[in-house]
Amino acid sequence: MTYDYIIIGGGIVGMSTGWQLQQRFPDSKILLLEKESVYSKHQTGHNSGVIHAGVYYAPGSLKAQFCKAGVAATMKFCDENGVAYNQCGKLLVATNDLEAERMQALYNRCIDNGIDVELLDAGQLKEREPNIVGVGAILVKDTAIVNYQQVTTRMAERFVAMGGDARLNHKVTGLSESADEVTVEALHNGQQVSFKGKFLITCSGLMADRTTKMLGIKTDFQIIPFRGEYYKLPEKYNTIVNHLIYPIPDPDLPFLGVHLTRMIDGSVTVGPNAVQGWKREGYGKINISLRDIWDMVTFPGFWRVLKAHIGTGIVETKNSLWKPGYLKLVQKYCPQLKVEDLQPYPAGIRAQAVMNDGSLVHDFLFAESPRSLHVCNAPSPAATSAIPIGGYICDKVAEQQG
Repeated sequence: MTYDYIIIGGGIVGMSTGWQLQQRFPDSKILLLEKESVYSKHQTGHNSGVIHAGVYYAPGSLKAQFCKAGVAATMKFCDENGVAYNQCGKLLVATNDLEAERMQALYNRCIDNGIDVELLDAGQLKEREPNIVGVGAILVKDTAIVNYQQVTTRMAERFVAMGGDARLNHKVTGLSESADEVTVEALHNGQQVSFKGKFLITCSGLMADRTTKMLGIKTDFQIIPFRGEYYKLPEKYNTIVNHLIYPIPDPDLPFLGVHLTRMIDGSVTVGPNAVQGWKREGYGKINISLRDIWDMVTFPGFWRVLKAHIGTGIVETKNSLWKPGYLKLVQKYCPQLKVEDLQPYPAGIRAQAVMNDGSLVHDFLFAESPRSLHVCNAPSPAATSAIPIGGYICDKVAEQQG
């Protein structure tokens, strides 16, 4: 059988794309391949589970539009499909005068983006969060928490119920393209299998650059993995905060900083930091992949981004290795926590697309061939924005096919 569409990647972006593509073209034969035994095992399943409101993004940008649309779409999907979420809200806490200045700029951006926010002084912050200290805060009311693996799995069920073909344990090993079709080679239970399709869509996250190379598409980016390390607080701290607690981010840095996150299961996590990863799918304590390291050190953009952020990288690495340093990042707004309160929790990996010149890709990045579309970078927070991103990908596919 020749499929109309083949999708590679069973994370939330790939699954959202398949689910919406099947809705748009109900008579089409659509195949989705995922190499793992469960959906959303990598970036989707290793994030903090936050449904973000879109505080940080330039007004009018795709990221701002998609994030705001994604909040409503994700909650609507959860309501309609029995997935639990909690709209607990988020506080962006300023702890000094410089952060207070940055907080005001962020507040103005929220207003420009049409986000429902409230500016709190130190007294109002203490009233809402007795265990948090700061000179002020932004209350972001629309922020919520959810289990994105559950969302993705429910999307998979809807996709299959509409006639979609979703297959786990299929690791793609080769791609080829002719004038009429695309051929996908995959390994399934030790056996090589082959699928043919009229059009290919890849949403392969941490492997995005490698799928483009399989088709011989020339690109000038590479995926560089950054580890986001988390800790879990003891159960006695499950009620230490009423909201999600975030620091005011440094606008010169690409990551948001260490925060306290209420999880949907009732626990509270601390994190993430952002340290250089040496394995694309390395979630354990020691993570080394010779292939991943070789790909990085032979890519000029890696050394350029390393040079540009060397100071931050050294500090992040030190705090990763020295728990008291990590703790200080949290103690500035939650001083009662101690080193022994930071208990082990799985790390996440961010697939950061880096250009050959060393610049970090903060926007959408696609690669194309006559019969394929590759999502090379879906900017954070992609999980929140997965439904509008999936719709956007469907639009691009329809446009590319004429």
